[in-house]
Amino acid sequence: MSVEVLVDKARLVCMQKGSRFTAIREKVFRLLAKTESGVGAYELLEELKQTEPGAKPATIYRALDFLTEQGFIHKIESSNAFMLCQHFDHQHPAQLLICEQCGHVTELHSHSLDHAFTEQAAKEGFSISRQTIEAHGICNRCKANH
Repeated sequence: MSVEVLVDKARLVCMQKGSRFTAIREKVFRLLAKTESGVGAYELLEELKQTEPGAKPATIYRALDFLTEQGFIHKIESSNAFMLCQHFDHQHPAQLLICEQCGHVTELHSHSLDHAFTEQAAKEGFSISRQTIEAHGICNRCKANH
């Protein structure tokens, strides 16, 4: 999906929820939409400073918190990075395949894996509120280059 289509979709979701998609939030969203890998907050801050020289760490963290709350992005816990979710118009479980060589992240939506995981958690008396499963390895592009 193109960045413009994603931005339009995000605006619509915000309008439907009564949330404000401010200029800063949109700029951070656009920065995330341009990458296929996870991006750290400070890397995003440096990019944002090119158009918003007064941006501070709090600026980026507030925007990331908003984008996370709206379901627009996933946090990659293992690398403390963020990535845009292409399917943010509905709640869904996510499984992330993270290439250890190039950093490319592929988002999967296996309902059978989610069901099995939720079922196992329930057997332990645990109720999952949200989940993202991360797997690290080597992507096809990197395998092909060796």
